[in-house]
This record gives sequence, C-alpha cells and structure tokens, in this order.
Amino acid sequence: MSLRFGYGTNGLADLRLDDALALLADLGYDGVGLTLDHMHLDPLAPDLPTRTSRIARRLAELGLGVTVETGARYVLDPRRKHGPTLLDADPDDRARRTDLLLRAVRIAAGLGAHAVHCFSGVTPAGTEEDTAWKRLAESLAPVLDAAAAAGVPLAVEPEPGHLLATLDDFHRLRRALGDPAPLGLTLDIGHCQCLEPLPPADCVRAAAPWLRHVQIEDMRRGVHEHLPFGDGEIDFPPVLAALAEVGYQGLTVVELPRHSHAGPHFAALSLPFLRHAQGSTS
Repeated sequence: MSLRFGYGTNGLADLRLDDALALLADLGYDGVGLTLDHMHLDPLAPDLPTRTSRIARRLAELGLGVTVETGARYVLDPRRKHGPTLLDADPDDRARRTDLLLRAVRIAAGLGAHAVHCFSGVTPAGTEEDTAWKRLAESLAPVLDAAAAAGVPLAVEPEPGHLLATLDDFHRLRRALGDPAPLGLTLDIGHCQCLEPLPPADCVRAAAPWLRHVQIEDMRRGVHEHLPFGDGEIDFPPVLAALAEVGYQGLTVVELPRHSHAGPHFAALSLPFLRHAQGSTS
C-alpha cells in the first residue's frame, strides 16, 4: 500500500498560501496539513466561507488532499503561545478555543478535509488534574457534535508537556467521552520517539483503530524538538511499513514548524527521504 505524504504549512509560513500549495504540488506531495493562521487561512478574518471555497478550488486544481490543523501559536492571543486553551480557568477563554475548533470543522467540511487536528493544551498552574480533564471533555463535546454532523473526524494529538501527552491519555479522554465515533487520534511519530514506552512502529499498530491523522519528523528520545529526517534517532522504514500494514489512508504530514525559514529546502528534501524509506520496506 502506497502512503500519501503531505507537508505542513506551519513549516512554510514565509510563503503565500497559493505559493506554498503550488510548491508542494510541483514537488509531488499528495496533500497538505493546513494550519489555520493569519498568514494563510485566517479563521477569524471576514468572509471565511468565500475564502474557504477559493482554497478548496485551488486544492482540487492541484490534486492535493488536506487535513486542517489548529496548532497556530498566536492565532487567538498575540501575547500567549497557544492560548487560550481548552483547560483555562476562565470559561470565556475556553469558549474561544472551542469556537476556533468549531470554525475548523466548518472549514474542513468546506475543503473536503480528511480530519481536523487539535490538542489539549498545558494544564494551568494550580489546576487539579481531574478538573483539567473535566474541562477538556466539556470543551470538546460541542466540537464532536459538529464533527459528527459534518462527517469530519476530530483527531486529537498527544503533545509532550500537555495534559493529553500520551496514547494512554488519549484513551482516558476517549473513555470519559463515551468513545464517540467522531473522536480520532493524530499520531506524531516524533512524539512517540520522544516519550512513548513503545517504539514508534508499535505505537502505530496500537493506535490503528483510532488513527485519523499522522504527523512525521525526526526526534530524539526525551527531547521534544522536531528535526529534519536523519538528524534524530527514528528508524523510519518500520514506521512506514506499520502505517501501510494497518491500512492507514489519511495523510502523513511532515511537521517542521521551526524550520520554516528554509521551508522550501526541507520540503524538497523530505519527500524523497520518505519515499526511499517506504521503498526500503518492501
């Protein structure tokens, strides 16, 4: 089974979106991880439906699939990275993050996206763990309802340092919500290398029933730093073989946001690396 590779626009932040999409199509990518942010598709700017329709047409012209990602650093608060979160003490702040995710679901439906990605956020200082989990579940409930109505899965990402940091944490959320059908998983392969007890390929197999989106980059054990392929410790052929083995059909998106200053360079290098790694599994 041939995997479908994409590249994240958070790693092409210095390019206009049309230029970034054209670059990825020219390089041979199958799709794009589209981060909703001010420089590309701003979810808070006026006339969102019209802008979404235009991008949908452009994606279709270029033959690119898409996953909508919501990890922009300052899209909601110019002073607080990734703030506000679904865990904040102020219910109005939590509602702002929930509203962003509801917008993301509508955008994803308009684009024909495979999934909407999100994460929990960092637990605020002084917050009891049970309280944080309750806030997370309550904040996501309307998003899951919207995702079900739109037919677009919500793919929650375990993120190092966040409340929901591991695969075990994802299952805790899934059980707390009653295992809703729209709730899926974003698996970041580097995060598996960073902190999961299982090797990344085994993480893929363990996550398979819930896998809706995959992010990929190199990483070292115990260090949450997204690295270009070959600069970390991951053995990629077994990972890609596992993705093919479990029948994963979504996008596998290169996630190098801190290398955006040289985004076209790393986009050009990453796809041949992944194709070679996949070819060496057969």
